[in-house]
Amino acid sequence: MKAKMLLCSFAALLAAGGIAMAQQLPERIASKKVIVVANVPNYPPLEFKDPKTNTLTGLDIDLGNALAKKLGVEIKWEEISFEQMVSALTTGRADMILSGMSDLPTRRDTLDFVDYLDSGAQFYTTADRKDEFKTLTDLCGKTVGASRRTSFPKEMETWSKTACEGAGKPALKIVGTEGSADARTQLRQKRLDAAVQGSETLPYLLNLEPNTYTIVGEPFTSVYQGMGFSKKDTELRDAVAKAFAEMMKDGTYEAVLKKWELTSAKVDKLMINSEPAKTQ
Repeated sequence: MKAKMLLCSFAALLAAGGIAMAQQLPERIASKKVIVVANVPNYPPLEFKDPKTNTLTGLDIDLGNALAKKLGVEIKWEEISFEQMVSALTTGRADMILSGMSDLPTRRDTLDFVDYLDSGAQFYTTADRKDEFKTLTDLCGKTVGASRRTSFPKEMETWSKTACEGAGKPALKIVGTEGSADARTQLRQKRLDAAVQGSETLPYLLNLEPNTYTIVGEPFTSVYQGMGFSKKDTELRDAVAKAFAEMMKDGTYEAVLKKWELTSAKVDKLMINSEPAKTQ
């Protein structure tokens, strides 16, 4: 009987904790108990459609579902093109963004970020050309592609000006593709010499398609991936940040990373807009 009473008391404490967390959510979310999250499922292993079941899966999906559970709400994944992500927040179509978005200074004019992955832009090419590109500067003068919807083309241009042109070598020939899948297609068709994706995605890609691609060098940028929120939606941002901090402490976050073999991309402290968050 005593053990039963202790279990009941523990359950009551958990329930009370859930209520306290829910009270921190904006009224529009707390009343409906639904949070709408913008996502575009074309960036494995962060988000993609399982080819066998056509269901949404990936690290971001698992992370978002775990956050929703912590917050005591249901999650509704809203498929939105990457270009429309920010406007989806301002128009109320979505409450937050969780879709492999980089926390960049240029985006902080309109968004706040709760960072959850340590990432960087990285070159890769087809496996049959691994001996041709042994160092990053071997790519100078070559045609390299990346999704035009991302920050990668601009980052490639910046890198090229320093590493290639600054050393008297020819500049990268940069191609903006219709997405990372299109970049890989053009790479296999030999229309590109190399391509760029986030470093967090390439180990999965190499496992998915063995003996097809090879990584060239180390990441040439350092950036965090973040959950995006409207600048005006600080209440939601802070509620999610608190839930994420709890996940970092209780092992939920690490378990998600381990499942997708991305423990190397782990952030060790709560970060907002690429800066350590103030202790609550």
